[in-house]
Amino acid sequence: MATKIDATYIIKKPLLTEKSTIASNELNRYTFQVDLKATKGEIKSAVESLYKVQVEKINTQVRKGRDRRYRYGLLRATPTKVAHVRLKEGQKIELV
Repeated sequence: MATKIDATYIIKKPLLTEKSTIASNELNRYTFQVDLKATKGEIKSAVESLYKVQVEKINTQVRKGRDRRYRYGLLRATPTKVAHVRLKEGQKIELV
């Protein structure tokens, strides 16, 4: 039996970069950092329940962690998963 995961564990934080801000204003797309194991269906239901909007489409990507050189050797940063969420026409999220 599968357990339902809380939406705040799936959506970690919104990514507010210059590119994502332009996409949210012009294309109605928002970018979130999400849990690595989250599926598109879980991400869709989490965004809809947290922000009370209707999601049209989701694109995800896993960003590989970079190697960092430290005094004691190389360390690889953990990979992150990013979700680009497009909302239906007329929907909006206030990220302030």
